[in-house]
Amino acid sequence: MTAPDPKELKDPQFTRETAVAARAAGKQLAALQASQRSALLLDLAAALQQPDARQKVLAANHEDLASAAQEEAAGRLAGPLVRRLVLDDKKIAGLVDGLRQLAAMEDTDAVGRILVRRELDTALVLERVVCPLGLLGVVFESRPDALVQIASLALRSGNAVLLKGGREAAATNRALTALIQEVLASRGLPRQTASLLEARADVETLLGLDGVVDLVIARGSSAFISHVRRSTQIPVMGHDAGICHLYLHASASPSMAAALAVDGKCSYPAACNATETLLWEPGAAAALDAAVAALRAAGVELHADEATRRRHPDLLAATPADWDTEWGALSLSIRCVGGLDEALLHIERHGTGHTEAIVAEDANAAAAFLAAVDAACVFHNASTRFSDGYRFGLGAEVGISTDKLHARGPVGVEGLYTYRWLLRGQGQVSTDYEPGRSGGRTFRHRNLL
Repeated sequence: MTAPDPKELKDPQFTRETAVAARAAGKQLAALQASQRSALLLDLAAALQQPDARQKVLAANHEDLASAAQEEAAGRLAGPLVRRLVLDDKKIAGLVDGLRQLAAMEDTDAVGRILVRRELDTALVLERVVCPLGLLGVVFESRPDALVQIASLALRSGNAVLLKGGREAAATNRALTALIQEVLASRGLPRQTASLLEARADVETLLGLDGVVDLVIARGSSAFISHVRRSTQIPVMGHDAGICHLYLHASASPSMAAALAVDGKCSYPAACNATETLLWEPGAAAALDAAVAALRAAGVELHADEATRRRHPDLLAATPADWDTEWGALSLSIRCVGGLDEALLHIERHGTGHTEAIVAEDANAAAAFLAAVDAACVFHNASTRFSDGYRFGLGAEVGISTDKLHARGPVGVEGLYTYRWLLRGQGQVSTDYEPGRSGGRTFRHRNLL
């Protein structure tokens, strides 16, 4: 099956039919044993390692990168988006490792697992059973490796998926989706189980498919996620912007502060878990100096407030907008705060609920920070870059949820399940259990698990 022509996908009816077919295909996927779904992932890992398949994917990525370079040169595409487009041998190796890790996971929350078994009365037994959500609609940024991660988690959890990536990665996304669909077909599953949407208009059509799509996962800017929430009646899981802070407490080790600042900013500047703002308090001047020196040596452009520039006068002057900027590049904001309370207030005002970190040898200060910060991930003496499904041992992630309901932080397989209540009886009626009823029955509510 060849990839659909993007022009066709502008037809809302075509997109709806694609979604309906995907939903039906998902029922076949959900009926498989967990071991069979794991086998799909191992097949995909093997396919990505085949020289011919890998060459097709890398050639498609080269095509996208060439187009993106022209767009960047013309000022129509931001540099961070171009950097997110890269799919090389190193990233493919990471995808293969993630697929294998995901396939090998224990099925603690596998489809059909009984979470609760309760005897309400004799021969009246209630169970709560894990099941997939159904059909996922995932709109994600121009990171083609995210397509594989999202699709693999959907397949592992028994969910069909509609994939809408950024237009900058169109050729790579087509090549990867074709590979996934070949693996599905080889196992006798419909190719539509993982379907690619390409046109921008498909997003608006997708948001109108309540009753067909069970969950929309939106990754991108705060403005985009707000638009998605306003435009649909489908439940939305948001992967919001990542304005992540690294706070240097007075007890911070200078060498550790420097290492964590550089890793958080420079290991992948375009990542949503990259450090965007460095906070420090007056007692942490030595840690600040070490971090500034290391960041400069790594080529990072530093935007600092007045208090920081009194110590490092050659830094750029920060503007109020800098505290709300997700740089996505080798740029970083630095601000001096009066202490822990002021750091917490700054994070509350300017953070996005993604990932926050403190560098401190003072255990009490670290404990207070971890207890007070309202974010999906809160770290002590660790880089913000650890906020990642693969690094958490989840195999991959569909996103890092900045919501608080259902799933939060890196969302792996367990975040893509829901459950059903199953009741088995022998003709019992509810009125027999009404309180005070003469000759009525009483509930036993005895847990059997």
